[in-house]
Amino acid sequence: MIRYFFTDKRGGVSEGPYRSFNLAFHVGDDAEAVRKNRAILERKVKKRVLFMNQIHSDKIISASDNLCECDAIVSDRDDLALAVMVADCVPLLMFDRHAGVIAAVHAGRAGAFKLIAKKTAAYMCERFGCDPKNIEAVMGPHIRSCCYEVSSKIAREAAAIFSKECVKRGRFLDISLMLRESLVQFGLKSDKIRISKECSCCNERYFSYRREGVTGRFAGVIYKEIR
Repeated sequence: MIRYFFTDKRGGVSEGPYRSFNLAFHVGDDAEAVRKNRAILERKVKKRVLFMNQIHSDKIISASDNLCECDAIVSDRDDLALAVMVADCVPLLMFDRHAGVIAAVHAGRAGAFKLIAKKTAAYMCERFGCDPKNIEAVMGPHIRSCCYEVSSKIAREAAAIFSKECVKRGRFLDISLMLRESLVQFGLKSDKIRISKECSCCNERYFSYRREGVTGRFAGVIYKEIR
């Protein structure tokens, strides 16, 4: 059985702008508080949680016991949970129930432009034998087009890669629609792609870099539960 969920700000021990369930070491929070928060998360899933050192790339790896620089991680292991940290970017979780394969993807604007969602689906098929028609995708809370205004240059770049529907009101990007388009193009069924309606910038339950500047990171977490 494959399980997944998305955290929010609640339930941790961090203080100040990171209050309370910040899961990232790199944002300036007290390291011991972050370790305690990650321990809380591991107790919840009853597994070791593997985090990435995210770099806004299209680098994809298979899960190992070591942290590494990448923006997507794929696994068929039963003993690990995978996590993607965000504070406006899209936490994209993908899985194939038939093949027993899971993936966590950090998909911000840079990742979307580099087609990281489509490339991760391809990686799942090439390395783990998945079938695109069996892959499901879930996008958690992220900055929605209501709040994600960009420069005219970036808006033009988006329009050159994706459909015109991905750029709203001139300069507001719909990142989740970009990801959805690339996944459908690869062969995922549209009814197996679910997108959260929550905007991380609008909803103060979530950390938002655009709203707060100095802030923590929440996470999408996915794992296999064996019964």
